[in-house]
Amino acid sequence: MTTLVAGAAGFIGSHLCERLLAEGREVIGVDNFATGRRSNLGAAMEHPGFRFLEHDVTRPLPDIGAIDELFHLASPASPNDFATMPLEILDVGSNGTRNLLEVAEQHGARFLLASTSEIYGDPLVHPQPETYWGNVDSIGPRSCYDEAKRFAEALTSAHRRHRGADTVIIRIFNTYGPRMRPGDGRVLVTFIAQALRGEPITVFGDGTQTRSFCYVDDEVQGIIAALRSGEPGPFNIGNPAEITMLDLAAEVVRLTGSASEIVTVELPAERTGDPARRRPDITLARTQLHWEPTVPLETGLTAMIAEVGRELGVHD
Repeated sequence: MTTLVAGAAGFIGSHLCERLLAEGREVIGVDNFATGRRSNLGAAMEHPGFRFLEHDVTRPLPDIGAIDELFHLASPASPNDFATMPLEILDVGSNGTRNLLEVAEQHGARFLLASTSEIYGDPLVHPQPETYWGNVDSIGPRSCYDEAKRFAEALTSAHRRHRGADTVIIRIFNTYGPRMRPGDGRVLVTFIAQALRGEPITVFGDGTQTRSFCYVDDEVQGIIAALRSGEPGPFNIGNPAEITMLDLAAEVVRLTGSASEIVTVELPAERTGDPARRRPDITLARTQLHWEPTVPLETGLTAMIAEVGRELGVHD
């Protein structure tokens, strides 16, 4: 089996490559390093079953040989990216998705689109099932990502209906673990970096907003289960354990042993539209994919804190 992973140098993509290689797959990784990091691919690059192509998927791919599976995880995906790379995000959601779908169809490969919980917007239904159509601001500061993924879902669905493509859509909820980029604006890595540096931990708003965090090992297992299922989805792939931002900050302080103060600050203008609550309904994943997360938040945070500390040079 040969698998193509677009977005291979990203946080989730690099973990996915390693899992597939461990299964005995031949893996072709594709990335243009817009937000992915070469260091994420260190272990994969040493594996004899891994090939790497530095390429922007918004341009047609060169001949890569036959493939059996294609995972489309290519896209900038952090709040800072929304502010600095909106056109690139829209391009990869549209042209990038089209190019990858055509590669998959050319080889008769099963195609997985990594969509996002952001397509639900600031949800009026809680928890969010796959049948919920969302409450999305199509012109706000987050719209480049929300609408890019919504369009990518529509394009994938059209290829399935009208061209017989073998596709599945997943919606990734907040994922965490080693290899997240410090300073990219994601809440958990921000809290950990602040705590390790002894800086105040800044919680936007009143801190009652919630997220549901899934450890990357669980997330990768869910992604693979969706691709191998033969089902079209969409599937929510995330952890239904919900936590407020204030409680999350307190847990980070406890696990790091930090003396950092937790402070609330006004939500910046560029973060307008942040969802107030987010929690996946994973009934479909449990029943159709036989998947659910198993790694407790404390376990995952402990591993992530150690890795972020090494990267920041705070401790060995």
